[in-house]
Amino acid sequence: MTASTRRTVLSLYTRVFRIARSWQAQSGAKSDTETERKYILQEASSLFRQNQQLTDQESIQRSIEECKARIEIGLHYRNPYPRPTYLPQLGLATQKGRKLKAQQRLRKQAKPIYLQSHDET
Repeated sequence: MTASTRRTVLSLYTRVFRIARSWQAQSGAKSDTETERKYILQEASSLFRQNQQLTDQESIQRSIEECKARIEIGLHYRNPYPRPTYLPQLGLATQKGRKLKAQQRLRKQAKPIYLQSHDET
């Protein structure tokens, strides 16, 4: 990892923790605020630890872009949780043959950048 990439990652990490410190739930309830703050901190810690071992510059840049996208979406919608993904048209294929493989490929291609680190549900 280059020095500028390291600096970028550390600045994103501190930005996420600053956002969590000042986060206010949209409902205004204190319990919701605490729950959402805990979620932000746990999610950031787990994802940064998960990506700590990355050495490929391209995958590091994808992770940085994902982090930036999730920050911007969370601040814009005032919701720290990832937005849901929607299946492409004809998203429910039968469990056999070529149709299933084509649908799995479509689902992988349709996955937005802000959810690249999450497993398919």
